[in-house]
Amino acid sequence: MLPFSSLSIVTRSDAVRAVIARVDTIADSDTSVLLVGETGVGKELFADYIHRMSPRAHRPLVKVALSAMPHDLLESELFGHERGAFTNAVSDKPGLFELAHTGTLFLDDIDDVPPPAQVKLLRVLESHQVMRVGGSSMIPVDVRLITASKVDLKELVQRNAFRSDLFYRINVCPVEIPPLRDRREDVLLLASHFLGRFAPTKPLQFSPAAERAMMTYDWPGNVRELRNITERLALFSTGEIQLGDLPPEVRDGRAIEATVKACARCLVDDHLSYSEVVACLETNLLHQALVDADGNRSRAAKALGLSLSTLRDKLKKHGLDDDGE
Repeated sequence: MLPFSSLSIVTRSDAVRAVIARVDTIADSDTSVLLVGETGVGKELFADYIHRMSPRAHRPLVKVALSAMPHDLLESELFGHERGAFTNAVSDKPGLFELAHTGTLFLDDIDDVPPPAQVKLLRVLESHQVMRVGGSSMIPVDVRLITASKVDLKELVQRNAFRSDLFYRINVCPVEIPPLRDRREDVLLLASHFLGRFAPTKPLQFSPAAERAMMTYDWPGNVRELRNITERLALFSTGEIQLGDLPPEVRDGRAIEATVKACARCLVDDHLSYSEVVACLETNLLHQALVDADGNRSRAAKALGLSLSTLRDKLKKHGLDDDGE
């Protein structure tokens, strides 16, 4: 499958292509969009895409990370304030809704908005007007709203932690972005894309063992974690990126996870004896260590915490002598 690139969204995943197709349909309208996905999946990137594909593309795009904003400043930041509204209000200040007028407002981490601010946010969305903190007049605002949540808002509604009326107001067009572990075909594609971005003049590539480790790792931090790790690799690497160059969390889980997958039969077969199960586990662990070390027995022994002589004895015992030096 050929990779697809559209306004910085790089993918070969059918799931992501389906998301892009849905977003393309939505972008032309002024409909509110709710982006749902784990931290780091690229919700801000999709917000950028929606704005750039919309009729408001040449108007302001204002972004705010609500989780990083102190709750006591939230209303002032969103709706603005008048001079003298509180101690530090030394001048009039327009809020983010006013700054995004005629454009798009992206509210990330909408799930972190406290209940009092939820009430005022709903009022603005329904009336298309804001009143600054300490103000006495309504200010018309015309914005296309995009929100994002890292959790299922329906669960928050059921727990009375999020207003149901606000949820239905922002959930007109929900878009769910899959985590990186569910689209592993994008891992190496994105890694190569980031290497080209961060080190365009270096001939960098991943060794087969490094590629296998990256494909097996679950990437709990999603694309953001992959980008940060790749940036670090681009900074310190000069040629082929080896397994040992990867962070411990990426490389260390490789052998164990691959072994468990390889031993799926022996771990559940009631007819195998204890010694047969141990032999199966050890054989697959040794084999995977050699694979990850590209056949280098010294590196494989080090990865397993064995001496080279012990590794050789175990390879001979399990008939793995031909796995390479």
